[in-house]
Amino acid sequence: MTMGTALIYDEEMTKYKLLWVDPACKIEVPERLTVSHEALVRDGLAERCIPIPVREATEADILLVHSEEYLEAVKKTPYMTLEDLKEFTLQYGDVYFHPNIYHCAKLAVGSALQLLDSVMTGKVRNGMALVRPPGHHSMRSAASGFCVFNNVAIAARYAKQKYGLKRILIVDWDIHHGQGVQHCFEDDPSVLYFSWHRYEHQKFWPNLRESDYDNVGKENGAGYNINVPWNKVGMENGDYLSVFCHVLLPVAYEFCPDLVLVCAGFDSAIGDPEGEMCATPDIFAHLTHLLMNLAGGKLCCVLEGGYNLTSLPQSVCQTVQTLLGDPPPRLPSLSAPCKSALESLECVRSAHRQYWSCLKHAANLPNSHVSTKRIKLPGEEDERTEMGEEEKSTEEKVWPEPPKRLSPPIRSALVLPDDVALPDRCQRISSPEELDPLTLSKLRENFLKDVDDCDALTTLSSIITLVEKMEKNEICNGLAVVHSVTMAMMCVVQHVGVTLSNRVLVVCVGNGRVPIHISEDGKTLVVQISSEDAEEQTSKFYVPVCLKKGCSDMSGFIQAVLGLLLPLGYEYEPSLVLLVQMPKSGVCDSMWQQLIGLLQCFAQGHTLVLMQENEKACVGPTASTLLGDPAPPLEQLQAPLSEDVEAVERQRRRLQADWKLLQTTAAAGSGGADGR
Repeated sequence: MTMGTALIYDEEMTKYKLLWVDPACKIEVPERLTVSHEALVRDGLAERCIPIPVREATEADILLVHSEEYLEAVKKTPYMTLEDLKEFTLQYGDVYFHPNIYHCAKLAVGSALQLLDSVMTGKVRNGMALVRPPGHHSMRSAASGFCVFNNVAIAARYAKQKYGLKRILIVDWDIHHGQGVQHCFEDDPSVLYFSWHRYEHQKFWPNLRESDYDNVGKENGAGYNINVPWNKVGMENGDYLSVFCHVLLPVAYEFCPDLVLVCAGFDSAIGDPEGEMCATPDIFAHLTHLLMNLAGGKLCCVLEGGYNLTSLPQSVCQTVQTLLGDPPPRLPSLSAPCKSALESLECVRSAHRQYWSCLKHAANLPNSHVSTKRIKLPGEEDERTEMGEEEKSTEEKVWPEPPKRLSPPIRSALVLPDDVALPDRCQRISSPEELDPLTLSKLRENFLKDVDDCDALTTLSSIITLVEKMEKNEICNGLAVVHSVTMAMMCVVQHVGVTLSNRVLVVCVGNGRVPIHISEDGKTLVVQISSEDAEEQTSKFYVPVCLKKGCSDMSGFIQAVLGLLLPLGYEYEPSLVLLVQMPKSGVCDSMWQQLIGLLQCFAQGHTLVLMQENEKACVGPTASTLLGDPAPPLEQLQAPLSEDVEAVERQRRRLQADWKLLQTTAAAGSGGADGR
């Protein structure tokens, strides 16, 4: 698979601006688009993308979501005087009009549809549309929050109508609640809408009661509207990742979308005057990566907010570079989710547990009603527009520029027996003519002293060569097909532990003893998913998960991966991921590929897969995913077995005091970062 990434941008959408004084709207400026596109050009990302021309949306497109009366009213704005535009604006909330905004709004909708068509017809795999005006606040008959037409909502309706899609996931990571999208689909079970947003117990714009966690959708759409309210500012990378791991991803995999649309608002990044959050731009590389294996990789990002002209272009670049297939950067020193984030997480999981099998084990709502329902009194002014500048935080956030993400010249290299054909786009690694004598001596002494096998020595030395090239970033990832995965596993762990002051995340899939000495120095973290009961564990660096049907049951397996493995991996921050398929693991190809895709969010993509020689049929699918091709989607998942749920929860309870990203409740004594 060699499809590319689309980029849609047209300077025409910069040709409108605020024409009068309005403190609430002054931040929505044309430069939002120009600095984002200039950054993509400067970083060489734009030239790697496939440019898609914009088009104007038709009236029929717009009427998929909006009323005729509203459309007719907006159509008159190009002919209005300045005073008429001011008066027209007054009937809506926090928005402004300009003689060219109707044209730009049609281009914004049309850009989203062009991107969607390009993805759905296979012209590209994924893409991003840089558009103005944004869209997720606009309602059926009203502009709102800088938004004229609802770009993503129209795209979702268009996708259902034109392509007959049955399940669409909309992920809204903008810092404001996209109430327009919610209202459009709140009774529609074919569209799952997820939004996190600054809420502060209804004190933050748009100050809506229906933005809280317990607004889950209506009638047939109950459970398909997920709101995560942030009730404090200052949320960090760990808070965002916790919500992805413990809410969004489990539900998304159970939902099994045909398409993923992202309301890509970057006012949720550090430094933004609206969000006042502390998540760094590189978090968007990870959020994007974690969505890229859903829906067979069909992912469309459409720009929404983002008002800091430094963090906005940085975040856009991180998103687009990940869409292009480059491994995400490392996220050092992730903090635990704060108490307020854990409260919101606990409430959301509890509110949705009756609708989603993956959340049926969620805790009850806390006794104290943590998400206070603040109802705005009649005649009370909007706090957002009335708040004086002196009342806002004046502390300017400073953060380092994300480091350049240098992709290795070789994406995937393989160590294969001679009788296994090399997959396309991969490179074969052979044993070097001269390997360090000390390394050879150690290989013979530690692994081959009872084996007179030159082939085994050649294979192990080839694996060491591959690992060293990955450490030098000459190769991104690799696959080794070996006679004994246990021997190869021990060889890699020992070599990395001696020659690199780094940490290895070992993921074992299937039954069998893991022959690795687990020490408390933290150099190795082992997670094993199998059907075998393990002895009672005390080490935080060995996590055995026993599933009743082992790795053959996708529901239990994905529950363990998302709820345990991903949070552990993010907090552990490995420099190498070693993925081992044990003999007769029982894992199906599609689940195996999903696992490989998810694990490449760690260690800058440095993942080494080990498989037995009798698993040769799996070489092609494995190599495909290592090369960055999206994994095939899983079927809609059934409820996991109660025994499997308990196995995952047992390990979570054992480990959450040491591994804070495993926490899902704000119960007293369970932790949560202090001081935030």
